[in-house]
Amino acid sequence: MVERDHVARSKAIHRRTGRTFYYATRLLPNRVREATYVLYAFFRVADEVVDDADGTPPDDQRRELESLREQALGRAEPEGPVLEAFQAIKERHGIRDADVEAFIDAMLTDVERRRYETYEELESYMNGSAAAVGRMMTAVMDPDDPETALSHATALGEAFQLTNFVRDVREDVVERDRIYLPQTTLEREGVTSERIERFEMDERVASVIRTELARAESLYRDGVAGIKYLPSDCQLPVLLAAVLYADHHRLIRKHDYDVLNNEVELSTTRKLWLVVRVRWHWQWNGDPEEVFRRVSAVPSSQPLPRGRHHESLPTR
Repeated sequence: MVERDHVARSKAIHRRTGRTFYYATRLLPNRVREATYVLYAFFRVADEVVDDADGTPPDDQRRELESLREQALGRAEPEGPVLEAFQAIKERHGIRDADVEAFIDAMLTDVERRRYETYEELESYMNGSAAAVGRMMTAVMDPDDPETALSHATALGEAFQLTNFVRDVREDVVERDRIYLPQTTLEREGVTSERIERFEMDERVASVIRTELARAESLYRDGVAGIKYLPSDCQLPVLLAAVLYADHHRLIRKHDYDVLNNEVELSTTRKLWLVVRVRWHWQWNGDPEEVFRRVSAVPSSQPLPRGRHHESLPTR
């Protein structure tokens, strides 16, 4: 059983660290919303082991993550309310061990890995860091046809994370010495990692960012196409989350793709405006794809980045 205090603590973590997703979470039905708070809090606890290490040696980070793995899988006594609540949620909703394992494995990758050579390598990382999260959320929502819903949930989770990677290029360099833009994309445009590290913006860097936005937007379309397979009381919140995350693309374009020297963050006013617009369109048209097309910053068709071929984009 999940104690009320445990949920409250998880909710506080979610509200403090997941400001964009929190707006959509509040529209989830109670049966899903409280479990979502717990899941997000668990993800943050693990993420902070590597993102807020404060000089903690890599071996200590790995030990802490392995301890979290054992607790999350129920093989060790939970240390604190978040892990205790996660164990209960995992058992109640049948969250697969494989998805927990994949998530912790991705966090272990972050302990030492700082660059990704190809998009395929990055996609493998996202299978744990984003796609596994989407699959856990799907288990909590309990759709009638989980297998059909899962592939779309995977795509949407990857889309969210790609948006984060593009939005947070500067932050990842400054705070974590990481670059999540694939090295092959950089090399194709004649951009070195050193240029990214020095925040030297030019048209070649802009082309890299356009390419990665196009990847993400292809994934958004795939992910949103699967929202209809979710329970009816979960569709609007997931759609809203997609619209909110994708709206960062609008700001990136507004800044001429310069994510190296500009902070890309949605204002509270903008978020509230999008909530109103999505709910209004949803009231008159309950088709997730159509509402997303009308409201989101994602173009309805996929324009290829200038001078690039189809194989530079993900295929699903």
